[in-house]
Amino acid sequence: MMPAGPPPGGIRTVERRAPVAVSRPFDADHPPERRLIDSCVHCGYCLTSCPTYQLWGDETDSPRGRILLMKAGLDGRVTLDSALVSRFDACLGCLACVTACPSGVEYGHLIEATRSQVERRHRRPLVDRLERRLLFMLFPHPGRLRLVAAVLVLVSPIRDVAERAGLLRLLPRRLATFARLAPRVALGDLGQRAPVRIEPRGPARYRVGLFTGCVQRVFHGAVNAATARVLAAEGCAVVAPAEQGCCGALAVHAGRREEACARARDTIAVFERAGVERVIVNAAGCGSTLKDYGALLADDSEWAARAKEFSSRVRDVLEFVEELGEPRAPRREVRMRAVYQDACHLLHAQGIGLAPRSTLAAIPGVELVEIDEAGMCCGSGGVYNILQPEAGEELGLRKARMIDQAKPQVVLSANPGCRIQLETAARTIGASWKVVHPIEVIDASIRGGRVRQARPAVTRSGSRPSPR
Repeated sequence: MMPAGPPPGGIRTVERRAPVAVSRPFDADHPPERRLIDSCVHCGYCLTSCPTYQLWGDETDSPRGRILLMKAGLDGRVTLDSALVSRFDACLGCLACVTACPSGVEYGHLIEATRSQVERRHRRPLVDRLERRLLFMLFPHPGRLRLVAAVLVLVSPIRDVAERAGLLRLLPRRLATFARLAPRVALGDLGQRAPVRIEPRGPARYRVGLFTGCVQRVFHGAVNAATARVLAAEGCAVVAPAEQGCCGALAVHAGRREEACARARDTIAVFERAGVERVIVNAAGCGSTLKDYGALLADDSEWAARAKEFSSRVRDVLEFVEELGEPRAPRREVRMRAVYQDACHLLHAQGIGLAPRSTLAAIPGVELVEIDEAGMCCGSGGVYNILQPEAGEELGLRKARMIDQAKPQVVLSANPGCRIQLETAARTIGASWKVVHPIEVIDASIRGGRVRQARPAVTRSGSRPSPR
């Protein structure tokens, strides 16, 4: 058989096109490490602990799913478009998966590195950019937060009426979320300050520096004051440097790496000048970041060793009180039925869960009750509940209903973001319990007083619905 001749019209050539190259979403500036990615064996133990997987049941909204997306990014098999970014944005960074993981995958460092790439290399929609810029113009600046707190004192009665009447639903979604989450502030709260220096009772055991935080010092100043009193009662000379600023925790969680590094350097320098043996923190999110400065500044030749040494001296206040051993100050009775709420960045990031419970259970009159899903995130996640309002609210209500089933009088929370989230959810379901920091209970026990009263909860209907 003769070979077929050319087609009518002459010989046609077929152009061979080179494969289309996908623009790599990650550059060489601190991308997620392949070594950490490859340590995930995709066993699935993380699924039951992941809040977003529990909400939506989607593998791409689970830790192992996000890790696969990170790997695809390193390999250049995906583009950094809005669909991909939304998967990383949806992660709370609660690190419950780290506790559950049998392989020891450092998911926290992976998601932080990925978000840093996103913030530098992805252009968000205008409204999203403006909202994020506004949040970071506000939250890391205590002076600006105090102005907001003063406004909240004035508008608080109006806001309570609007919330009960359901009028907040008429606002744009994210504005309504911000109004709903904004802390309830009384006039007396504005004057709460931690003392710059407080002397120990009896012979000094340690000289400690108190990290006062941003949201904590403005909206929950009583927590810092109680922390200083407890430390002094236990024989510590306490210094709270007036020049300290934000630790950079929110910047780390949001992928603003350069800002976080700058704030870390400032914080290290402040406490080096203070000449303290320990740095005590009472906000779980801040504590996890302060303890991770060594990793954050690991490739900074000037600061790496200083950061590592600083982090070795950081203690959560509940961890430190347990570390001190037999209490020097007698504990008096404080009668309460309480739920201890595990802040994610205390339990999962710092591995502290037993110390607070044992310290609190040793106080006469305190009855601690456990709840289902104790290690599940409440939906706060730094500013997650503002940027992801639907998921944040759903997780907050889920946690509040679990707590309400235990019928506590008090909920003990060691993180200001969790506290605000739980107070908001409690108002929504009409719960009667109040939220306080555990150190306030210890302080009340030492002083022989009562834990300060919180404002009563309000609901849209004015009645208390039973938990679903």
